[in-house]
Amino acid sequence: MSAKAEIMRRIRSATEGGATGVEVPRDYDRAALVGAGDVERFAETVDDYRAQVYRVVESEIAVTIRGLLADDARAVIPADVPPAWVEGIATVPDDGLSLEELDAVDAVITGCRVGIAATGTIVLDAGEAQGRRALTLVPDHHICIVRAEQVVDTVPQAFAVLDASRPLTFISGPSATSDIELNRVEGVHGPRRLDVLIVG
Repeated sequence: MSAKAEIMRRIRSATEGGATGVEVPRDYDRAALVGAGDVERFAETVDDYRAQVYRVVESEIAVTIRGLLADDARAVIPADVPPAWVEGIATVPDDGLSLEELDAVDAVITGCRVGIAATGTIVLDAGEAQGRRALTLVPDHHICIVRAEQVVDTVPQAFAVLDASRPLTFISGPSATSDIELNRVEGVHGPRRLDVLIVG
């Protein structure tokens, strides 16, 4: 029997009720995080995605951000970003800026809802210090502040603290895509540069 005939036989068998169900294990850890998340692992996995990671204390946030920006750079911020984060930085508060206006700024500075150590993923839900989704998709440089206590170990643990009815944005490194020849292009679907400040 040819390979094609065997494939067709299997398809007929499956569609005529001959296939048996396969038990899929669902025993992965869905529990909310108990204790601190693995911040070291989070830093390593974020770094693997070609993002730059900085370990800082609260008082170093603004000075670190200033060092990441050119002297004449302007950064858009959500209206509720803590003033201490952007001290001495030329900021443009988002009051419904157009896409053209967002594209004209040099960077965006936000917080986040949760960081996932296993995948190096940052999740935003438009909550405190995060702003609307367009803020982190249009400017070419995203500076994100992640507090150590926001880090969880696994994706199921992240979903245990996330509200699925909110607009969730999952960020795993700078925006990048590859064509069929595996030529990597950055910045197509979001910022081509991602800096992550882990606080604490």
